[in-house]
Amino acid sequence: MVIMYHSDNASSAGNQQERLDPWWIVGFVDGEGYFSVSTFKNSTCKSGYQTLFEFVVTQGEKSRRAMEAMKEYFGCGAIYINRRYDNHHYNLLRYCVRRQDDLKDKIVPFFRKYPLQSSKRDQFEIFCTRLKV
Repeated sequence: MVIMYHSDNASSAGNQQERLDPWWIVGFVDGEGYFSVSTFKNSTCKSGYQTLFEFVVTQGEKSRRAMEAMKEYFGCGAIYINRRYDNHHYNLLRYCVRRQDDLKDKIVPFFRKYPLQSSKRDQFEIFCTRLKV
């Protein structure tokens, strides 16, 4: 796997920390990501229900570097390990952002600026409507 990086200023690229290319992230999410809205019964909530918003990218454990690069780029979320006990030889990783402030202030503005290119764009728009952004 090749992770694409770019510098914000080509003339002083050697002096600046390189950042993940935003269009690489878009392509990665188009292939391996999703936006989810789930509602659960929860008696501790006023309405009796709780809504969970998630932005998730799933990848095999061998791609940990890519997941960590995305987490660093957005500056939020967590990477979870899904241990596998089936016929696969490696675990799955999930980069997951659930905090609504992070979704509204970082994830949604990113995908507004750099739109998804697949049918996941529709999924993203529904997600934004439900998140009220």
